[in-house]
Amino acid sequence: MGMWVVTLLLTGSCGSKEVNGIKFEKARAEKEVMLAEGNDAPSCKVLLEVVYAVETEGNRAVVTAINNAIEEQLLGMQGLTMQQAVDSFVSQYTMDYRKSLAEMYEQDKSDAEKHAWYEYHYSVTTEVQQAECEALDDKVVATVKANLDYFEGGAHGIEQQLVMNFDSETGKRLTLEDIFVPGYEHRLSELLLEKLMDQQDVKTLDELKAKDYLYTMDMFPSVNFIVKDDGLTFIYNPYEIAPYDKGRTEINVSFSEAEGILRK
Repeated sequence: MGMWVVTLLLTGSCGSKEVNGIKFEKARAEKEVMLAEGNDAPSCKVLLEVVYAVETEGNRAVVTAINNAIEEQLLGMQGLTMQQAVDSFVSQYTMDYRKSLAEMYEQDKSDAEKHAWYEYHYSVTTEVQQAECEALDDKVVATVKANLDYFEGGAHGIEQQLVMNFDSETGKRLTLEDIFVPGYEHRLSELLLEKLMDQQDVKTLDELKAKDYLYTMDMFPSVNFIVKDDGLTFIYNPYEIAPYDKGRTEINVSFSEAEGILRK
């Protein structure tokens, strides 16, 4: 089989935002590779736009902690610059695409119905926002939201949102254990269930299950959450508490509603 067509579209930094004195920029890489020769061959398109904190005088430890967490969560790497990490991820992903699918496609390419199986894409776009939380000892939180959209064969693509919250003074990634007292899980699950039932306009758990929520699992506090000025937004991606066709579910809990289980 001849040479694969490879197109490198763009790589470099873009955009900027500042949170409590920490400047954030984006590392960007975009690439498309064809699975075989010919304009009608399927391809894999990859786009990454990943935010990272910029080092300035005196903030190296904070920036390193934030960037290591972002790299590990989104790219499975640590210790590289963010641009190096996104470039490496894109190169490896497209290489794996060709390595794993080229031979199979040669067997299937005469079947037009199977063409779509090989049209892969993988996209990660990110943004950063700031929250000033009086209820959390006046912490200023930098929240990184990553939106993933990918198709790797199967019945449909997958869309997910992954969230990381950082204490802008220390660079520490905040967990639920940093926000709530030990033993918070039961009460917080109750709050989330109440909120979900209100959101779906139902009165009982059976009615909620009839709408395909929590059909095979109990309510739980998602570790995927957004810190806001006045509370938390819990993110549940498809399949976590409801089937794919329900999409992403977001549940808001204010700090005042959770007052009894908040750390003081």
